[in-house]
Amino acid sequence: MRILLLGKHGQLGWELHRTLAPLGEVTALDFPEIDLSQPDTIPEMLQLHNPQLVINATAYTAVDRAENDPDIAMAVNARSPGVLAEYTGEMGAALIHYSTDYVFDGSKNAPYLESDEPNPINVYGKSKLAGEQAVQNTGDVYLILRTSWVYSMRADSFVSKVLRWSRQQESLRIVTDQISNPTWARMLAETTAQMLAKADSELIDWLGERRGLYHLAGWGYTNRLKWAQSILKFDPAPEKQLTRQIIPAVTSDFPTAARRPLFSALDCERFASTFGLRLPDWQPSLQLAMEAT
Repeated sequence: MRILLLGKHGQLGWELHRTLAPLGEVTALDFPEIDLSQPDTIPEMLQLHNPQLVINATAYTAVDRAENDPDIAMAVNARSPGVLAEYTGEMGAALIHYSTDYVFDGSKNAPYLESDEPNPINVYGKSKLAGEQAVQNTGDVYLILRTSWVYSMRADSFVSKVLRWSRQQESLRIVTDQISNPTWARMLAETTAQMLAKADSELIDWLGERRGLYHLAGWGYTNRLKWAQSILKFDPAPEKQLTRQIIPAVTSDFPTAARRPLFSALDCERFASTFGLRLPDWQPSLQLAMEAT
């Protein structure tokens, strides 16, 4: 299988580069080799590499900066996925594209299903929803995998921030009203690879029969305060902590350029029932991630 991975330096892309290796010939690219802010460059790139499967792990993820930079966010998150879907379809290839819980407004107060109506409340979420729609409207064989609160131990994430803060401050203020599924990038990548391994040599037909939109995130959900408490609990170097208390706060205590959905947890049962796979519970995953550092 010839696999073209886009976004090899990102949290998820770095893990995918490692986990996809047993499945075939993997070509992994990132900026400046590719620039998805320039969608017109995509067809030539696809023709050059002639993949059977494209995995798009790139995204413009600067949620607050996107409010003042909507054109770039839309180019990377919306127009480029549409071009990828159009040209992989013409080539007879498949596309896997990752999206986000931020396509929802967070008002449901229960885990979101794939059938729930999106209603993004910031530019980032709007751009990611537009990307989903572009893939659905122009793609042939594709999977859209919505995920949430992705972290890794090798890149800047909520986990690394909490660890850093814990070594600098005696008290932390963490919000209790943002709720979703913490997702270890490595588990997300490994589950993607395990899913693809099930297709064996019939990748296009196999994915085509299952094409569509799925939620795929850490099993179970929590709020950011409880997540932070677990991070400190599983800290591999607790002797370095200065933090003695975590003070509950709410999102409105921390004004930002972009609004965040409050309850954006994802129900991942459809992926589990379709592919026979699911990510582990978020707490054991977190513990394993921190032990692996």
